[in-house]
Amino acid sequence: MPVPSLIPTLPGRSYTDPAIFAEEQRKIFESLWHCAVRSDELAEPGAFKTVQIGRESVIVVRGRDGVLRAFLNVCRHRGARLCVEPEGRVKRTIKCSYHAWAYDLDGRLAAAPNLVKMPDVDREEYGMLAVHLREWLGYAWLCLEREPPSFEETVMGAATERLGDLASIDRYHVDKLALGRRIVYDVRANWKLIVENFMECYHCATIHPELTAVLPEFAGGYAAQYYVGHGALFAERAEGFTVDGSKGFAKLPDVSAEQDRRYYAITVKPQVFINLVPDHVILHRMFPLAADRTVVECDWLYHPDVVAGGADISKSVELFHLVNEQDFEACERTQPGMSSRAYDGGGVLVPSEHHISAFHRWVGERLAG
Repeated sequence: MPVPSLIPTLPGRSYTDPAIFAEEQRKIFESLWHCAVRSDELAEPGAFKTVQIGRESVIVVRGRDGVLRAFLNVCRHRGARLCVEPEGRVKRTIKCSYHAWAYDLDGRLAAAPNLVKMPDVDREEYGMLAVHLREWLGYAWLCLEREPPSFEETVMGAATERLGDLASIDRYHVDKLALGRRIVYDVRANWKLIVENFMECYHCATIHPELTAVLPEFAGGYAAQYYVGHGALFAERAEGFTVDGSKGFAKLPDVSAEQDRRYYAITVKPQVFINLVPDHVILHRMFPLAADRTVVECDWLYHPDVVAGGADISKSVELFHLVNEQDFEACERTQPGMSSRAYDGGGVLVPSEHHISAFHRWVGERLAG
C-alpha cells in the first residue's frame, strides 16, 4: 500500500495580501450565511446589535411584532451610519443623528424633516436595506446576497456532513440553552489559519496537554472531524469535560447514550465552530477584520437551570479557554511566517491533515467563482 504523500498548502500571500483578503470579504463573507448574534440577547422590542460582515455594518433588531430583522447600517439619505453603538435599545424608531431621518423597526422610512411636503416619496423604497435572516441553534444568521445560498445545504448541511444526520445536533437543543459565559479574543492572525488549526489535531499533543488528558485519542494526531459521525471518547478517569477531569453537569436531556462522554466538533464555513459535549455546547464565531486580524467570540452554553441556579461553570469554561489561548497563540506565531520567503510557495500537509486540503480547495473555488 503506498504511503500517503505530503500535500501543498496555500501560498503565504494568501494569508497576508490585503487584495486577497478583500476578495475573501466580497466572495466569501458577504456571499454566505454568517452567524451574527444570539437571538435571546435581543429579547425586547427595539433591542439591537450591530455586527460587521465583510465590509458592511449590519443592524439586527427586534421588531414590535417580536420578529428579528436585519438591515444595512446606512441611512438612505446621505449614507450616514445609523447605529454607532454596538448594541442598545430604541423606543420607536432608528433615527439618523445627521439629518433626523427615522426608520420603523420593520425598515420603512417613518419620518424626516420636510417629508410631509414630499407625499410622493415611497417609504418602503427609501427604507433601510434589508438583509436576509434565518434563526438556527438560537442564533441569527445573516446573508448579504440578494439571492442567498440554501441555508439547509450550506449551514445545516455542514452539521449533517460532519455528524451523519441533523438529528444528532438537534438532540442538544442548542436554541434552548442559556449563555453561561462569553469571551472575546482579538487574534493577530488570518482567519484561515484559525480554521485550519481548528480542523486538525496534529498539534494537540504538542500544545494541548489539558485537552489530551480529557480526550486521549487527540494525542494521536487525528481530529474528530477527520471521520464522519465520530466523537472523541473521554478518558476513563475523566468524569466531565473540565480542566481537571472533574464532574461537570447532568447530561443534556435528549443527548443519546451513544453521544454521552464524547466530544464532537463541527466547522460551518466560513466562520463558525460548534463543539458538542454531553452537558454543554461551545460555539465560536469569527469576524475577520484584516488579513492579519480576526476577532473571535466564544460562547459557553448550558442548560437554563445551570445558569439560573448560579452553578460554578469555571472548570468547563477554563478548559476550552485554555485551548483557545493555546490555539490562538500558535496562529499568531504562524502569521509572521506567512510573509517569509521560506513560505512563498506555501508549506505542506501531513497525512493526518489531508482533510484541510478540501478547505483550501473550497476557498480557491469561492474566489474563482
